[in-house]
Amino acid sequence: MDAYGTARLAAKDAESAIVARICEDFNLTPAGKAAVVAALAALGYRLVVTGELTLDMGVGRIVRPLGPIGIVIAAPREVVFDVIAEPYLGRTPRAMGDKLVVLERGSDLVLAAHRTAIRPRMVATTVETVRFERPATIDFRLVRGPVPYVVEQFTFVDDEGSTRLSYTGELGTDFWTVGRWWGDLVARKWEKTVRASFDGIRQEAERRRATRR
Repeated sequence: MDAYGTARLAAKDAESAIVARICEDFNLTPAGKAAVVAALAALGYRLVVTGELTLDMGVGRIVRPLGPIGIVIAAPREVVFDVIAEPYLGRTPRAMGDKLVVLERGSDLVLAAHRTAIRPRMVATTVETVRFERPATIDFRLVRGPVPYVVEQFTFVDDEGSTRLSYTGELGTDFWTVGRWWGDLVARKWEKTVRASFDGIRQEAERRRATRR
């Protein structure tokens, strides 16, 4: 048996032991046992999806790229950099309070929680370190979330008064094929969120440039 089969068998044995113990303690019928299995599966899914439980086993790790995603913004790179950095390094706007919470703040490094709505009454929370190297790069590293490993980088390149904003990264998951499937689902949502944020960054940076003329 390969490592994947061994890990899967161990997980199955652990699940069976938990279910058996619950059924024994509460004298459950077969229908009750099925309900327990379904409830445990639903709870596990919710905890992983919302980022409350991170499965970091280091077994069958697969790393896939995030991006690249790029955009040209008609504003100096210092302005574009500040649009992204200010909510972290300065006071977080009230309008962003339901999406961003800075847990620890330093001069060029913060620990921040990001909240993303997945569906009604379900919000995913990721905790990341964010490092700022003005005005060239901003780096994110995942501490807690729906996958065990994510690193991201935003780069700012001057282009004759405009800015080329680029995004690249990596996302890693465990458990081989199952992990690859889960990683692809998470990556699509991750990249969609980045693309949506680029639109807002461009609008705000170009608005600031216009008001400074």
